Amino acid sequence: MRSAYGVETVRAAERALMARLPEGALMQRAAAGLAAACADLLGRVYGSRVVLLVGSGDNGGDALYAGARLARRGAGVTAVLLAPERAHTGGLAALRRAGGVVGAAGSAEEALLRADLVVDGIVGIGGKGGLRPEAARLVETVRRSRAAVVAVDLPSGVEADTGEVRGAAVRADLTVTFGTYKPGLLVDPAREHAGVVRLVDIGLELPAEAELEALQHADVARLLPVPAAESDKYRRGVVGIAAGSARYPGAAVLAVAGALRGGAGAVRYVGPAAEAVIARFPETLVSDRGPAKAGRVQAWVTGPGAGDDAATVAEVLASEVPVLLDADGLRLAERDAVRARTAPTLMTPHAGEAAALLGVAREEVEGARLAAVRELAAVYRATVLLKGSTTLVADAAGGAVRVNATGTGWLATAGSGDVLSGLGGSLLASGLAARDAGSVAAYLHGLAGRFAAEGAPAGAHDVADRIPSAWRDVRR
Repeated sequence: MRSAYGVETVRAAERALMARLPEGALMQRAAAGLAAACADLLGRVYGSRVVLLVGSGDNGGDALYAGARLARRGAGVTAVLLAPERAHTGGLAALRRAGGVVGAAGSAEEALLRADLVVDGIVGIGGKGGLRPEAARLVETVRRSRAAVVAVDLPSGVEADTGEVRGAAVRADLTVTFGTYKPGLLVDPAREHAGVVRLVDIGLELPAEAELEALQHADVARLLPVPAAESDKYRRGVVGIAAGSARYPGAAVLAVAGALRGGAGAVRYVGPAAEAVIARFPETLVSDRGPAKAGRVQAWVTGPGAGDDAATVAEVLASEVPVLLDADGLRLAERDAVRARTAPTLMTPHAGEAAALLGVAREEVEGARLAAVRELAAVYRATVLLKGSTTLVADAAGGAVRVNATGTGWLATAGSGDVLSGLGGSLLASGLAARDAGSVAAYLHGLAGRFAAEGAPAGAHDVADRIPSAWRDVRR
């Protein structure tokens, strides 16, 4: 599990640790890890050209001390000071003793364009509101250079707590973060700026509950429902799919595919696409009597391809089993009906759907994904899975938001979300809590998308067919 903590939590842990350590020891730990990461990226330190972009905070001090270590190994190190009068004095003295040189921001362009490595120590984790003009100009020069870029703790210009990016920001090849991950390193759009993230343990003691969690293979493997020797199709979970319409029968087929590939013991289908569903999946149990009379299920999926069938969506929401609400169902569902449910509800909007539910522009959701998913969960009193390049899962009760980054751009294809709905519904029917079902579904769906595409276009049906491969990969 990767855990991320907010700025105030990290600062409190740093203060507590510094009170027990000799003065400057914590910064030296950070600088040692940063220098080692820079050396690994360079490959050959001796003779390399390194430029440090140094702001006035502790990140600047980390960069200066790391630069001194690289200079002692034979690198040519130049520090560009954005606020010379406020640069870290100890770090600056250490760099000069090691043979490093100091330059002004106004004359930095040539050094940056000739550099092999640029170390971004402009702004620390407390930075908000974007970069100042002088820093933004330097960042643009870095973008034009061929240098590898290492960010100290997180790229300058991104917001640590939210993942928001306001204006110019560093795009790093590697981010070396200290003590713990920060939310902005795991959530887009900031995640795109971080590159590879390397965590350096500096000995922080942090609370048990994080602000964000990113499941890894082992975490997902522990959550996967695996049938026991005495399992039958009912014990494994029966999921109902109320989806599709005369106009969108394929949505029903794809949702059923996701449910069957996702481990459901049986799938009951209700809707106008029964003929198409049976033609593809003859094992499906179909009914024309509506959700309430379709037979026993442990969970329902409703909404994919539903068109304007608000009555079916309402009937599903009135049930007493967990419900996954997607696509047209998000638009058709009455907010009060969702809020009144006592059984779990898992909503799975993409950014456009989330924006419509919140009454804001899509760009607002895409720029502040963490805030959007938390607000939706609170407003609807439901678990919300916000789809995207990083998928977020938030509970109405609060707690750590789950983040998943296994997805790929190839999943941006018609019907992919319908497959995810069926997969999530099957996991709900197996007995997983809504947050776990959403997190595991997003993880497996992302892996399946990668396996299906392998660098080339793939359709939603290909993604569904690769879900068992993703399942095996996780359990291996």
